[in-house]
Amino acid sequence: MSAPTINLTLKVWRQGRTDKKGRFETYPANNISTDMSFLEMLDVVNEELTKKGIEPIAFDHDCREGICGMCGAVINGRAHGKERETTLCQLHMRHFKDGETIVIEPWRARAFKLVKDLVVDRSALDQIIQAGGYISVNAGGPQDANSIPVPREKADLAFNAAACIGCGACVAACPNSSAMLFIGAKVSHLALLPQGRPEAARRVRAMVRKMDELGFGNCSNEAECEVECPKGISIREIARLNRELMKAELKSA
Repeated sequence: MSAPTINLTLKVWRQGRTDKKGRFETYPANNISTDMSFLEMLDVVNEELTKKGIEPIAFDHDCREGICGMCGAVINGRAHGKERETTLCQLHMRHFKDGETIVIEPWRARAFKLVKDLVVDRSALDQIIQAGGYISVNAGGPQDANSIPVPREKADLAFNAAACIGCGACVAACPNSSAMLFIGAKVSHLALLPQGRPEAARRVRAMVRKMDELGFGNCSNEAECEVECPKGISIREIARLNRELMKAELKSA
């Protein structure tokens, strides 16, 4: 038995490039199967636009399995849409109503330069990682899993923080366009493990400094980032980031 279909109206942000003025364009999305994902729906719309000689909507995507962090758009004012802990590629059309109007916009943040339509340059997050989000110790060959004891509680906390896929939804949702949840997750992941402790102070200072340099805002405890994060990263990671930063600053004083 085939899934029900719905008809929608899309209001999509179209912008050729950063230095061009953008605008909303309205397109119909008819006979959309409720089994489709949001990106599959955009594929169908793009096929119809192409047939009419209209340039298709540009949007980011890769794995379409919710694990790569490539996809992302603001759907009716919500990063990745209204479903909790769901990436845009895993948002299904059964969550929308027949006849609904859907407003689709790109991530909007000073540090994310718009490339085209719904595509933004999120390389600023890569630059933050390059500033210190890694372990540089040459540990030689792979060790046995249990050769370095890690308490179960800390291992679980590190695993939860490591779930961050770097999609940038936290930045898009934050009124200050802060990357604190992203950095908090990366700092927590490594700071909780013994392999990450030797460089903990240098790491947190370098990453926060790079965040400020790139034009991200600071955290003001609004918690939109936690609500919109598709992997459910908690703002407790921001608290841990602040503690790590305070310890690093006291050490250097």
